[in-house]
Amino acid sequence: MNAMLQPQCFHCGLPVPAGSAWTVAIEGAPRGMCCPGCAAVAQTIVDIGHESYYRERTGFAATAEDAGLVPPELRLVDADPRFVSRDSANDAEHEAVLLVEGIRCAACVWLVEGRLLALPGVIAADLNVATERLAVRWHGGRVELSAILQALRTIGYSAWPYDAARHEEQLHQAGRTLGRQLFVAGLAMMQVMMYVAPSYLAGDGTLDADMAALMRWASLLLTIPAVVYSAQPFFRGAWASLRARAPGMDVPVALGIAAAFGGSFVATVRGSGEVYFDSVTMFVFLLLASRWLELHARRKAASTLQRMRHGLPAAATRFAGWPASGNTSVVAAASLVPGDHVFVRTGEAFAADGLIAEGRTCVDLALLTGESAPQPRGPGDAVPGGAVNAGPAVVLRVTHAAEHSTLAGLLKLVERAGSAKPRIAQWADRVAARFTAALLLLALLVFVAWHFVDPARAWPVAIAVLVVSCPCALSLATPSALAAATDALLGKGVLVMRPHVLETLHRATHVVFDKTGTLTAGRPTVQAVRLHGGVDRNACIAIAAALEEGSLHPIGRAIAALDSELPRLHGWHARSLSETPGQGLEGTVQGRRYRLGNGAFVAALAGGTPPPALPDSTAVYLGTDGEWLACFTITDPLRPDAQATVDHFRAQGKQVVLLSGDRQVLADAVAAQLGIAKAIGDCLPARKLDYVQCLQRKGAIVAMVGDGINDAAVLSAADVSFAMGSGAALAQVSADTVLLNGQLGLVADTAATANATMRVIRQNLAWASVYNAVAIPAAAIGLLGPWLSGVGMAASSALVILNALRLRYR
Repeated sequence: MNAMLQPQCFHCGLPVPAGSAWTVAIEGAPRGMCCPGCAAVAQTIVDIGHESYYRERTGFAATAEDAGLVPPELRLVDADPRFVSRDSANDAEHEAVLLVEGIRCAACVWLVEGRLLALPGVIAADLNVATERLAVRWHGGRVELSAILQALRTIGYSAWPYDAARHEEQLHQAGRTLGRQLFVAGLAMMQVMMYVAPSYLAGDGTLDADMAALMRWASLLLTIPAVVYSAQPFFRGAWASLRARAPGMDVPVALGIAAAFGGSFVATVRGSGEVYFDSVTMFVFLLLASRWLELHARRKAASTLQRMRHGLPAAATRFAGWPASGNTSVVAAASLVPGDHVFVRTGEAFAADGLIAEGRTCVDLALLTGESAPQPRGPGDAVPGGAVNAGPAVVLRVTHAAEHSTLAGLLKLVERAGSAKPRIAQWADRVAARFTAALLLLALLVFVAWHFVDPARAWPVAIAVLVVSCPCALSLATPSALAAATDALLGKGVLVMRPHVLETLHRATHVVFDKTGTLTAGRPTVQAVRLHGGVDRNACIAIAAALEEGSLHPIGRAIAALDSELPRLHGWHARSLSETPGQGLEGTVQGRRYRLGNGAFVAALAGGTPPPALPDSTAVYLGTDGEWLACFTITDPLRPDAQATVDHFRAQGKQVVLLSGDRQVLADAVAAQLGIAKAIGDCLPARKLDYVQCLQRKGAIVAMVGDGINDAAVLSAADVSFAMGSGAALAQVSADTVLLNGQLGLVADTAATANATMRVIRQNLAWASVYNAVAIPAAAIGLLGPWLSGVGMAASSALVILNALRLRYR
């Protein structure tokens, strides 16, 4: 009896524990809650303006004992590092990329983002309608991923941690279903046209009344499959958006189909009045054809990601013990661990990152970097997982497991990169969301106005207004173009990490280049060896190489590389080796003391003053007791595409600046070679940052190009930034864009793509705006019938998508 009198939770209906303090103010009165979970959900519903839910509901909300809105396996994702990653700067912040099913238009985007942002602890939510990917960031201690998934399901959207295989299967299944619906609608349309054609061709009174009635009934029966089966996506989408009180583009479409079919059904039963069965079937067919084209565009946008996902093989041939044993077995690639030795045949992909242990070959890195020319690899050389063996079979020693390979890391970055939206896309979403609500009101007003002017035309004109509008063209104008452009760039080896890159690069006023490793190759080489005192050239090189043996310094490696090209002088090793940081090396070779380094350091041993060096190079001197022996002239050559890149931006009217940590004289020399008017040398990272921020304070929009190693601060501060990407360092870059194959010319390609993308976006938005501004009033005053309105809407969406797809083939 006491249990029966125990108060119920106002949200879920379960008993409220004695002494419970959980209450939520709903409709002006405090309502008891059984737990903090119900209290949080109820408060969220009130906060987002859906308080009327409690007045209109037909039952209590789902409880923990229900089958639930979230499948049990999704509750396991909260702490799974495969799905949830932590922010490197703030360990308390978590982020994930989700795949959302059933996304149709800007209203869906608005509803999903608004619902998640209302959850306690959610910091950001960005849904891309073109890729169906949702990027969410939240405070780990306040909300979990499973709660986010549940919140989405409460408003009618199924969501899962993003998985490329699931996305591919979802698109494939959607394509098959849409194909069947399109076939049924097309068949119905053709058959209905056959039955309505006599009524259009016959003059007044020339068609027998019984025959006309028979054709109407036949048209009705043939239209039913198109409305009941083929039009399901529109009715389901409309119902979901109405239930969530956020009308989307499916609402006017569903209303138009229902109104035209309902009015035609009544006219057929009564035997009098106009019927629109041909308009209904044509409209359903054309709109489904437009959606099929949209789905095709989405699959195209995911094509590069799919190719990358298949880049890592599922199996590998692993040696049992050392390769010399010759015993191998086929194992799952996921089971490989560092230290394993793998046999890689010609044409096979490397299953994990590793070093060549035996053999020489060439590897194809096209999937990772976009570079089509095979690269030579020999013993000790690193090979990233996902590269293809284009030469003889080799043995690979695994250094990283498959899940931590370069390709796996790249996949995670790519999956995350397509989730957010730039400002122009957010503007289009807001406009399209309001557009749908205004359209419904307009259709109602048009119906009322025509009811007084010509009641017989009120119904078809209102239907035409509902059908002719195209909010989807506004919604798809920007994301479809961005998806096509970023996919095309990824195929070239450009990974766009932030949503604003193309938009901001298009508006950039200044392009700032780092020198070493950006405009130059970053690999110093010996350009000349100048001898003094008639000594032997090969002997000087051998002595310098002996002193630099084992050095990791780039200049030391350049000198050692020069020695490798000469006949080896056996037994020449440095002893008693010591290094003076920033000065040079000293050691004994063949019983004699030598110094290798800058002029002042060597002069302390050789005496006198160093011989003059070229002003635009680095001089490394070699000397011994009382004698100068040689001067190695070291230069860092320009990248072969540096000149064309600089020329491209100068031709675009942008100011090009060179910032370098090297001496001013070296910076000036490179700037003079490339025709750069402003060059600033001796720049430490802090000075580079100050310079860029000073430009920004003056109103400049700065694009920064650096090597991503010591330029992290300035790359982060620039309005848009590029890093020369490579292998394992890929995940540490602070840039907005990564040039995967290190080709500087891709910066100019990206700028050209940015210009083309913004041009296409403006064309799409202009077309969608002009079309709606002309077509809707024309339909409202009776100039367009329902069937012609359907043609216009389908054609408008198709034109926007086809225009965006052009960017894939630049």
